[in-house]
Amino acid sequence: MTKPIPEVTPNTWSFLRDAMIKPTGFREYDARWKYPEEINLPGMTALGAGLGTQIRRRGIEPVIAVGNDYRDYSLAIKNALILGLMQAGIKVMDIGPALSPMAYFAQFHLDVPAVAMVTASHNPNGWTGVKMGFERPLTHGPDEMSELRDIVLNGEGTGHAGGSYEFVDGVKEAYIDDLVGDFKMSRPLKVVCATGNGTASAFAPEIFERIGVEIVPSHNALDYTFPHYNPNPEAMEMLHDMADSVKSSGADFALGFDGDGDRCGVVDDEGEEIFADKVGVIMARDLAKLHPGSTFVADVKSTGLFASDPELQALGVKADYWKTGHSHMKRRVKEVGALAGFEKSGHYFLAEPIGRGYDCGMRVAVEICKLMDRNPDQSMSDLRKALPKTWSTPTMSPYAADTEKYDILQRLVDKLVAKADAGDSFAGRAIKEVVTVNGARVILDNGSWGLVRASSNTPNLVVVCESSESEEEMRAIFADIDAVIRTEPDVGDYDQTI
Repeated sequence: MTKPIPEVTPNTWSFLRDAMIKPTGFREYDARWKYPEEINLPGMTALGAGLGTQIRRRGIEPVIAVGNDYRDYSLAIKNALILGLMQAGIKVMDIGPALSPMAYFAQFHLDVPAVAMVTASHNPNGWTGVKMGFERPLTHGPDEMSELRDIVLNGEGTGHAGGSYEFVDGVKEAYIDDLVGDFKMSRPLKVVCATGNGTASAFAPEIFERIGVEIVPSHNALDYTFPHYNPNPEAMEMLHDMADSVKSSGADFALGFDGDGDRCGVVDDEGEEIFADKVGVIMARDLAKLHPGSTFVADVKSTGLFASDPELQALGVKADYWKTGHSHMKRRVKEVGALAGFEKSGHYFLAEPIGRGYDCGMRVAVEICKLMDRNPDQSMSDLRKALPKTWSTPTMSPYAADTEKYDILQRLVDKLVAKADAGDSFAGRAIKEVVTVNGARVILDNGSWGLVRASSNTPNLVVVCESSESEEEMRAIFADIDAVIRTEPDVGDYDQTI
């Protein structure tokens, strides 16, 4: 097949004929583009042909489950992707509109090796992309993405006989049955169900009703214009809206889901947002009582409590801090045989015997309800307050161009390591160590820390800080890490800040 070109002018003959793919859309563990500025429909067909060629090169059975999120352009993009897969001789099993975890579930339910989910995840309208994988429950990591990028951009997609198409009905119903099982709440529970009019609107209310939870609806009508806000439970706009709903309804807590349903955000009965890493510690405490001595993986943006919490230590828990990113985390959970993995962005990876190891916001919602059922005398705020107190920032993202961000980050890592080596203080304290598994996590002598890393799927750096002492120290850590970031003139403004 011919090589795709990186840029084609819209509203031209070439735009409707020639494959156009901007190379930066191939990211660490999935593919994301602005549509149609960075990829056109022929480009998506070239991606499908490349993915099909990758499947065949690896000797994998040429069958794939394909789904799409609820956006007005996702069906056209999925059909273009399917055309390329069929050209490469792949049998396509189209599961229709879906959540990303429903597509991952389809690999098990239909017993197929591969998956491709057309979704922009939590990115706003105007973005599209594909989450894909061969080795369930895993998705493509950097090696697989590099291989796919080279096949596609070098025009190595190869035609092959045997491609076919089948629309498969009933996967949504099977997915919900699998999540719910025969569980029913034994205590009354009233939950704000926040879906931001995204794909999860077609799933979450039904799941809550099936397990006997009273729902306070929050933007549960499907509407791909996202009239209120972009569904992203890491964004303060959605979390504040969830908090307002809790306060006005007297709900026990709120659960919110992103655009493709693989993430879950939590606001407690007092209207306090509980960042996902802290929810992870609450869940780890509960699960470790059922499974003592378990290993839990946390991403480098997450709280230090997985390692320092006395209750987890007493239950023999082992904490493993790893690279941020759903693909990295899934792989790590499988590699180390962890019971679960927790990512600050709201991805939770619940492995056997709880889940199947992939990130599923709906599974997390069910498990949080089960946790509350096992703790009938506790409120969500009780569980939050029982944790050792820390002060943490939201995830903050200053602009850095995709073509520059990794070089910028490397220089920042070098500068922060140099500060530690020189014995410099940070926020008035000694630096204990700088963990460089994924960016730089500067850990102070009291366990407080600040992190800078590169976003894997947007043109940004990512900054998170946590203090075990005070809000003042948290702000001082941010000020010192930001001062180092500002030595790089190509870093732009933050999306949100403290």
